[in-house]
Amino acid sequence: MNMQDILSMNLEQIQEAVQKLHEPKYRANQIYHWLHVRKVTDFDEMTDLSSTFRTKLKENFCIKRLFIAKRLASCIDDTVKYVYQLSDGQHVETVLMHYQHGWRLCISTQVGCKMGCQFCASTIAGYVRNLTVSEMLLQIDETERDARITISGLVLMGIGEPLDNFENVMQFLEILSDPKGRTMSLRHVTISTCGIIPRIRELAEKKTGLTLAISLHNPDNSGRSQLMPINRKYPLAELMEACQDYFALTGRRVTYEYAIIEGENDSIQDAKKLAELLKHQHAHVNLIPVNAIKERKFHATRQAAQKFMHYLEELGIHATVRRTLGSDIEAACGQLRHEADTQH
Repeated sequence: MNMQDILSMNLEQIQEAVQKLHEPKYRANQIYHWLHVRKVTDFDEMTDLSSTFRTKLKENFCIKRLFIAKRLASCIDDTVKYVYQLSDGQHVETVLMHYQHGWRLCISTQVGCKMGCQFCASTIAGYVRNLTVSEMLLQIDETERDARITISGLVLMGIGEPLDNFENVMQFLEILSDPKGRTMSLRHVTISTCGIIPRIRELAEKKTGLTLAISLHNPDNSGRSQLMPINRKYPLAELMEACQDYFALTGRRVTYEYAIIEGENDSIQDAKKLAELLKHQHAHVNLIPVNAIKERKFHATRQAAQKFMHYLEELGIHATVRRTLGSDIEAACGQLRHEADTQH
């Protein structure tokens, strides 16, 4: 029998499922509380449900788990990188980071990635599938259980393109922010995208309050198209228009991620082009020294990123260099997953 993944279901879907089992609708609220507030891993832990009803649930539904395939803890800060094994044997990465304001988690949204960005290890092993709602939620739950902490902020910036898994990501955000469940404010959530314009516009219409981060990485169409094939479909002028509209609809400033690649996109001319591109945007630029991966020759230093930041500041663009965390535990997204799948 094909068991339904109950952790991926929102409250309304659980209510419908409960009524099909000829149980009163309010039972769904109890189940939802056990799953998303108490975060139990077994139906038998739902002690305010009768044993007969718990048996029915076990016959029709499953509560999924993720398993830690690899865990790397930094020796220089509190960063921890996890490789989680999914129920089908695939792997994804999750990164736990500590900031002054609390614990922040970077989660994956797909197994692999279709987008083909040249500097990113996530795409090298190839796209396999979207993550389910439960597989995204479980990256939070399993990390909190292992590290014995509570996550206060979330970034969808790990393996995969979140807006390419749009429906599952939207249901994940609904459950994550539900006042009857997990109650996380979406103002503490950032979604990073390479620029799928129709989905950016859909996201803007939803007015969720989350932060949108655009992976930009080059200020002109020819250079960006070489680095990021998505630019051939959605060029910069269209992307900038969509970002302006996002701000107009939501009031939320867009963040632009810019990976510094020495000799590729870090000259004063690149800074001038970037300043021109962003001059009408309510923008913040987050500069990141590119992660070195063995399959590519791209490299950068923090000093190169800081130099580029000064160029931008002189041109009137607000920019910061991202704090480097966990630099001793294998940096680039996708490397650990690729190694785990190779060994599997």
